[in-house]
Amino acid sequence: MEEAAQDRETVRMDTTPAPGTTAGRHGFPAQYARTARFSLGVPRAFVLAPDGRSALFLRTRGPQDGTGCLWRVDAAGEHLLADPAALGGAPGEVPEAERVRRERARERTSGITAYSTDTAVRRAVFAVDGALWRLDLTGGEPRPVATAGPVVDPRLDPTGRRVAYVTGGALHVVDLETGADRALAVPEAAEVTYGLAEHVAAESMYRYRGHWWAPDGERLLAARVDTSPVTRWWIADPADPARPPRELAYPAAGTANAEVTLHVLGTGGTRAEVVWDRKGYEYLTSVAWDAHGPLLGVQSRDQRSLLLLAADPDTGATRVLHERRDPAWVQIVVGTPARTASGALVGTADEGDTRHLSVGGRPVTPEGLQVHEVVSVDGESVLFVGSEEPTEEHLWSYDPGAGAVRLSEGPGVHTGQRAGDGLLLASHTEDGHTFRLRAGGEELAVECLAAEPVVRLRPTWLTAGGHGIRTVLLLPSWYEPGSGRLPVLMAPYAGPAQQLVLRARTSALLTAQWFAEEGFAVVVADGRGTPGRGPRWEKSIHKDSLGKPVEDQVTALHAAAAACPDLDLDRVAIRGWSFGGTLATAAVLRRPDVFHAAISGAGPSDQRLYDTHWRERFLGHPDEDPAAYERSSPIGEAASLRRPLLLVHGLADDNVVVAHTLRMSAALLAAGRYHQVLPLSQATHAPSDPVAMEGLLRHQLGFLRASLNTSPPAAV
Repeated sequence: MEEAAQDRETVRMDTTPAPGTTAGRHGFPAQYARTARFSLGVPRAFVLAPDGRSALFLRTRGPQDGTGCLWRVDAAGEHLLADPAALGGAPGEVPEAERVRRERARERTSGITAYSTDTAVRRAVFAVDGALWRLDLTGGEPRPVATAGPVVDPRLDPTGRRVAYVTGGALHVVDLETGADRALAVPEAAEVTYGLAEHVAAESMYRYRGHWWAPDGERLLAARVDTSPVTRWWIADPADPARPPRELAYPAAGTANAEVTLHVLGTGGTRAEVVWDRKGYEYLTSVAWDAHGPLLGVQSRDQRSLLLLAADPDTGATRVLHERRDPAWVQIVVGTPARTASGALVGTADEGDTRHLSVGGRPVTPEGLQVHEVVSVDGESVLFVGSEEPTEEHLWSYDPGAGAVRLSEGPGVHTGQRAGDGLLLASHTEDGHTFRLRAGGEELAVECLAAEPVVRLRPTWLTAGGHGIRTVLLLPSWYEPGSGRLPVLMAPYAGPAQQLVLRARTSALLTAQWFAEEGFAVVVADGRGTPGRGPRWEKSIHKDSLGKPVEDQVTALHAAAAACPDLDLDRVAIRGWSFGGTLATAAVLRRPDVFHAAISGAGPSDQRLYDTHWRERFLGHPDEDPAAYERSSPIGEAASLRRPLLLVHGLADDNVVVAHTLRMSAALLAAGRYHQVLPLSQATHAPSDPVAMEGLLRHQLGFLRASLNTSPPAAV
């Protein structure tokens, strides 16, 4: 234990300048890049022991170390259980399917990126570079497990006897005692896989898995994915012309999806297909196997109907337990559906402005408490994350006797887990991350090894306009009221995938503060369409994903100017990534009177090029409502450009492909509109190369200064 602590401290050494200094301000881009956006060293993926007195978790060994290790915390402290560097053997190559899984999950580490345990938490398994390892948690070192090929997504069965894994698109099971390895399902064609999630499931439905064990460990549910109907795209690497293009089965809006079926596979070789109306409900949104049997969610192509089905594992026959309908779309909520010990369905119910927790078909949480996620169900008790104030998320518990009870305190983003008499609270506040395990009247702290940022947040929290748009204004630490006019940078995401205006020290707000230290007043606003404000707020952008979000950014800008009169509204820029990039482009095209420059990173410029499930959710089918796609695609407005525009895109992006930016640039050229394009070689949708990440921040700063005619601040 002492040696592990010494090694960890060695990796943790950091030579970055002190926070708040001029050198610190200049050092931020390098720190941001080398710490993978301050994510390295942060504990995650907790699994509590059944008694709640100890927990497993993943964490890298320092703020600039990108290799994930497996740890345990208990009354005796922290213990390093598995370090990939100490496993021995020649390093392997990450399988392509695992690389894709990591990209969909926005995984930023290597080494141990995921693990699985049995129900008793006595054994764990994990993969490192395609090799399978087992670890008996009662004692001993990790041991390799022979497999039929490179391993993707290994899952230990609940009894701890067998491991299911995918290799070469086939689903295998290996017995940990005998070493016997059996292929339960082998692809019938090159376009078929078993046990993996398809693109839209992992990217748009929050379902990253493709196989699930039965509680007794004798059978599995496995997804069979056939991509033969899906359009083929090709992603090349122009920086390496010798490398062949990578084939990508990408279901663009309005085109065919992969054919997904679900099968019950016995470890002895039995097989039964789970049957439902796949023509009417082609999306498999969720799968679980609890004490009551298999439970799945299936959704119609237009996403206005979602069925919760119980399946007979012997015959594959299904019956409808519940149906949800919505005139816009039925929102998928992580952790649902689930069932209590008595069999009551756990889900959500959208009523007016509130997304309630529902149990047994009845809303059980009060109006105004928005349910974000169901964490777990234990007996009749439900653990969930919800918010009463959009800038905060809290951990809640519901049981029939006590109702809904909040378990976390203080402003921030809180989640956690519960087992036995133990409660793990994971809190992210303006001061950083904390992790506390409370059990048996004692509290154990799990150390966060993340870097201390060289800039310090200085937020002013605002509520803008009649819609109450949550907004944060970030000013330079050296700013004094009345000392001079500050150019403005709007830095939104403002789309349906995430919130940015949260009372937490996030990488997005830290980056915004760095731009502030470089001489800008930075405004971040979560307008209509963002999560955390209830179903009516989310669905206000139905059939027009840009109109209200652009309007809300203008409202937030004026609210910030009212709070700080030194904001220079004659010098306003906007920058964003992904949806935020599309929003930035639309803002500078539609409101050049307000926005004087824009940076658009990886923004979908033509919504017909984005995937079926995500894009059709908001805009419908492009053949049925082409006008909705026109309204939400800035490429059709290219001739309106009057202001400086920088387009940035990763050439290896397989989520928002680079064709979006290339076609936008072509439309601008055809219209005679000057603009700049910055290609990022070998970068995906979430660039990870430290050199490119640091250079990108500095390049954007230079573009903003040139476009708004501003100078660097004096040394402070």
